[in-house]
Amino acid sequence: MSEDDSSQTASEPHEKRRSWLDRISSAISGEPTNREDLVELLRDTHADGLIDADTLRMFEGALGISSKTVGDVMVPRAQMVALPADAKFLDLMKQVVESGHSRFPVHGDDKDEVLGILLAKDLLRGVVADNGPGSIHELLRPAVLIPESKKLNVLLREFRLSRNHMAIVIDEYGGVAGLVTIEDVLEEIVGEIDDEHDDAEDPNALIAAQADGQFAVSALTPIADFNERFGADFDDDEYDTIGGVIIGAIGHLPEVGEELALGRFAFRVTDADSRRLHALHVSVHAQD
Repeated sequence: MSEDDSSQTASEPHEKRRSWLDRISSAISGEPTNREDLVELLRDTHADGLIDADTLRMFEGALGISSKTVGDVMVPRAQMVALPADAKFLDLMKQVVESGHSRFPVHGDDKDEVLGILLAKDLLRGVVADNGPGSIHELLRPAVLIPESKKLNVLLREFRLSRNHMAIVIDEYGGVAGLVTIEDVLEEIVGEIDDEHDDAEDPNALIAAQADGQFAVSALTPIADFNERFGADFDDDEYDTIGGVIIGAIGHLPEVGEELALGRFAFRVTDADSRRLHALHVSVHAQD
C-alpha cells in the first residue's frame, strides 16, 4: 500500500466523524434548517443502539418545541385555577391546599383583570406572620403577559433568564386566554412530569374492577396489559396505550362523556382535559 493510500484510509473515520458533527452543528444552530435530516439521524442512532428510546424522545421533543407555540400547550382560561383578590386569607388557603398548585393568578372582578401572581409559600408566610399583610395585594408578584403565538423555545429561554415559572397568555383582543408554566413546556421535551401532588401510578391500579362488573381503566394502560386482562386483540403496532387506540378510533381528543364501541367493548371517557385523555369507563359484553 502506498503512503498516500495509507494516509487516505486513516483519515476516512476522521472525515466521517467531522461530517456527522457538522450535520448536527448545522441543524441545531439557531433555528434548524434541516430538522428532518437531524431527526432521521437520531432515529438511525437509536436503531444502532447508541441511544435509548427515552433519549430519542427527549431529542425529538427538544427539536419540536421550536415549531410549537404557547397556544398549543397552555391551560385554557376555563380550566385555570385563579384566586379572587377580595377573598379572605383562610378561604385562599383552602383553595391553595385543595388545588395542590404552587402559583396562582389573582384577579379582580373577572379573570381578564389579572392583578399578579401569588405563590403559595408567600401566602403561608403572610398568614403565619405576626405582622401579616393587610391584603392579598401586598403578596402579589408581577404577572408576565405573553401572546398565544410565542414559540415555546423562546418562552423556555425567557423562563430560565427571568426565573419566572408562570406566564399569563393573552389573546389577540387583550383578554386572558389561559396560562402556561415552565412545567408545561418541559413536558413537551421529557413527557408528563409528576410532582408530589400527583397520584403515584400503581401498575396494579391501571385497571380497576367495579362493583357492577364494569371497569375503570387508565388511558395509559399498555395495550398488551389490556389485551391480557380482557382477552382482547387490539393491535399495538400503531399505538402503545388503550388511550391511543380510543383517540385514533374517534379521530380527535375526546371530551368527558364521549362514548365509543369497539367490538365487545364499550368505552366512555371519564377524565380528560384539553391536551390529554386520562381515564375510561369500560363495559365488556359477552362474545357472540
